Amino acid sequence: MGIVLKQSFQNLITTYLGFGLGAVNTLFLYVNFMSDTYYGLVSFILSTAFILVPFLAFGVQNTMVKFYSSFEGEDQDRFLSWMLLLPLFLIIPLTGITYFLHQQIADFLSSKNEIVAGYVWYIFIIALSSAYFEIFFSWSKVQLKSTFGNFLKEVFHRLGVTLLLVLLAISAIDVDTFIILTVVIYIVRMIIMMVYAFKQRRPLITFSRKRANTTSKLDVQRTSIIKYSTLIIIAGSVATLLIDIDKFMIGKYVAIENVAYYAVAIYIATVIGVPSRAMHQITYPMVAEMLNKKQWSEMSVLYKKSSLSLLVISGLLFLLIVCNIKSLYLLVGPEYATGLYVVLFISASKLLDNCLGINNAIIFNSDYYRIVLVIGVVAVIVAIILNMILIPALGINGAGVATLIATVGYSVAKLLVVQSKFKMQPFSKNSLKIFGLIIGVFCLCYFWDFNLNPVVAIALKGSLITIGYLLISYVFKLSMEINIAMDKVLNIVKKRD
Repeated sequence: MGIVLKQSFQNLITTYLGFGLGAVNTLFLYVNFMSDTYYGLVSFILSTAFILVPFLAFGVQNTMVKFYSSFEGEDQDRFLSWMLLLPLFLIIPLTGITYFLHQQIADFLSSKNEIVAGYVWYIFIIALSSAYFEIFFSWSKVQLKSTFGNFLKEVFHRLGVTLLLVLLAISAIDVDTFIILTVVIYIVRMIIMMVYAFKQRRPLITFSRKRANTTSKLDVQRTSIIKYSTLIIIAGSVATLLIDIDKFMIGKYVAIENVAYYAVAIYIATVIGVPSRAMHQITYPMVAEMLNKKQWSEMSVLYKKSSLSLLVISGLLFLLIVCNIKSLYLLVGPEYATGLYVVLFISASKLLDNCLGINNAIIFNSDYYRIVLVIGVVAVIVAIILNMILIPALGINGAGVATLIATVGYSVAKLLVVQSKFKMQPFSKNSLKIFGLIIGVFCLCYFWDFNLNPVVAIALKGSLITIGYLLISYVFKLSMEINIAMDKVLNIVKKRD
């Protein structure tokens, strides 16, 4: 767990730095210096672009992680070279479709909000840049170098947007220029990631075999790789659609400013998922190697440790968010408070997903990913149907309910697949204790508010929750990994004293 903890901690720092910038952007700069309509438009553009990313990437970012460790020498170089070119089989025809059917696509996207019609190419370029960014990021991850890529993934574009919003606030640029420069940021991020990835391992574009009349391992596995990449497109699409389809459908059914209100709520809740994202950057390639080498006992230990650690951390974040949400919305603005229940719904789903530890890494690096793909497609269909029914009736709260039902069902299904196929599950007696602690603190603190300035109230209530929660977790040793990390912090403090 040494390299996992080290890079997970580094990734956690950069990820939270990114989320801190995102919080400034989402909760202050956007809401104060951009109209609800244009904020909704930006959110719609980005969400629609992210829906396209799995298709344009052709699943290569996951395929690279799964298969890389199974090759050696020249086969690794040939494999990596092939991974760079494979997405073009979808990118080229989709570019042609966008060019020739531009007007039809624009009409479809702008059926409820005409302002969307002029931004079709912006959506496509952001999607293309993000797709190849993920590919180059995976190129680095298989070399067990994830920290810089995680900085680019979490911090770089948010810092760029912060600067653009400041320029917008002082009227140095207008909204149209802001959107154009946002597209540029995603392009630049992709280029920087490419340069860094190629420094870790230079691409060698060669497709010749080692010797005449011989068949390399890559040639033998080529069909399996293509099948996996094709199916992982569906997997990536499922994950992305469950995150972004709601914002897309809100823009299709109600006024686009509601996308802004929903985006703020989702962003607040998404903070709970940060520890999982940080850990997965390094555990994905490790789990792939364990599966390739059939190291079942090591994987089972990592499964339980990751679950407990993530549950303790995400449980604290869950409590800090939901117990302070009313005060937080006093700062953001009353019109955005319509998303309060959305925060509660999505926070609960994120907490459940985090407590599954490396569940996703096990499934999508194994031969059983096909089962989950079918389940995922069903979950997306359920989400779409529920959104179609609930958004017109309940607005953004309807989208929150639809996402909660679909994502919880999907998470439970993935848990059952790992239990059935690998005879592993992430929970223990300590898991029940942590859930009990979370429920107890929630019941005690959610309905208890300080009649103070919102900032002071959040700081005071948050401090009390954090101290009490971590103290109980430490004393009862709910996660040894967390206790070890806390001991290290305490030792550093003692040495300074």
